[in-house]
Amino acid sequence: MRLKIGNNIFNCKVVQTDAERAEGMMGKTFTDKFNGMLFLMDDDVSCFWMKNCITPLDIIFIQNGVISKIHHDCSPCESEECDNYCGRGKMVLEVAGGTCSAMNINKGESIKLLI
Repeated sequence: MRLKIGNNIFNCKVVQTDAERAEGMMGKTFTDKFNGMLFLMDDDVSCFWMKNCITPLDIIFIQNGVISKIHHDCSPCESEECDNYCGRGKMVLEVAGGTCSAMNINKGESIKLLI
């Protein structure tokens, strides 16, 4: 699935099951096939952590088609005591750390799903 924020288009891998959400970006890196991971959430409020992730990520919470929260450059963590990054949104987009700053993506911006 492709997602558009401003003039920026992300090729997203969509995750929607509990098992897929739990695994997320653990042990993965973005490739030329996907530069975003789009989580479809059951609840409005959720928290993410960076356990066993390889690279820093920007975590973008999306509620009703609008960015409600961005956590920038979330650092990977290997312990059980990782920081939690929480927000409100039925969708959450993870992209490479620093992407939001580099592409001037901000809270309040609308997103569009491209099918």
